[in-house]
Amino acid sequence: MTATAAPPSTQLDVRPTAGYIGAEILGVDLSQPLAPEVVAEIRAVLLQWKVVFFRDQHISQAQHLEFARQFGAPTPAHPTLPALFPEFPEILLLDNKKMADGGEKKTAPMIESRWHTDVTFVTNPPMASILRGVVVPPYGGDTQWINLVVAYERLSKPIQDMIDGLHAVHPNQLPVKRGDLPPALFKQFLGSGIRSVHPVVRVHPETGEKSLFVNPNFTSHIVELSRQEGRRVLEMLYEHMADAEFSTRFRWQPGSIAFWDNRATAHLVPTDIPPGAHRSMQRITLAGDIPVGPDGSTSYALEGEDAFG
Repeated sequence: MTATAAPPSTQLDVRPTAGYIGAEILGVDLSQPLAPEVVAEIRAVLLQWKVVFFRDQHISQAQHLEFARQFGAPTPAHPTLPALFPEFPEILLLDNKKMADGGEKKTAPMIESRWHTDVTFVTNPPMASILRGVVVPPYGGDTQWINLVVAYERLSKPIQDMIDGLHAVHPNQLPVKRGDLPPALFKQFLGSGIRSVHPVVRVHPETGEKSLFVNPNFTSHIVELSRQEGRRVLEMLYEHMADAEFSTRFRWQPGSIAFWDNRATAHLVPTDIPPGAHRSMQRITLAGDIPVGPDGSTSYALEGEDAFG
């Protein structure tokens, strides 16, 4: 694989969770400000393993936000959805009961779970996401991530050469029928319409690695190809990137935190939450840069906001 940041050499106990992605970090207390060298180490581990996990971090919303600020600038909670915490407009609530009408339904609306990278419909998708487990079901509800750098590197050279110069449209869409979401929530998510064009392959601004930058959730079509051709290419890439070899799976516990590089990963929302069980998570995203392709092309807005954060 392409060379990445040098592994840290210090005091943190880093335990990889899978062959190509994911590492648990022990020996750090996220309720307290971190020393600069510890921040640098965590960033190095993140760049190497793409997603890092922390256990037993029973922190407040304020501490969650302060932890995030040590790695970048927190964005508003979401480009279109309302922030539900007036004192912390940077925190997005992801709650399976709150997503139902008035919080009264026993199950969440039927949003199809697809691999996705967060908020790619804006021109500068978040650099990273930091998700905190607040209410965790007794079983089920795991999240999975895939390493899109390794996925790109495992493609044949002819396919790499072809997609290096392609660009795709990313609209703010949801894989759900209108009637499956509360009407107000459905309308809020769509907003006034946001669409951006991104390179199909992006160059990581910190490591120089190439990674796939399409996802089944927020990518509609490839600009340079006919809809039929583009659909076949995207189907091939989606099937390839979902290979279990490129993935890791995280079992949530109360106080668990997942921190992932949104520029080099996609993740999958769980569908195996037990009926009637409550799962409530809180997410902060960090402002990202405008993606750049191998040919030097940059992302641009087609409709709506042209920057986020």
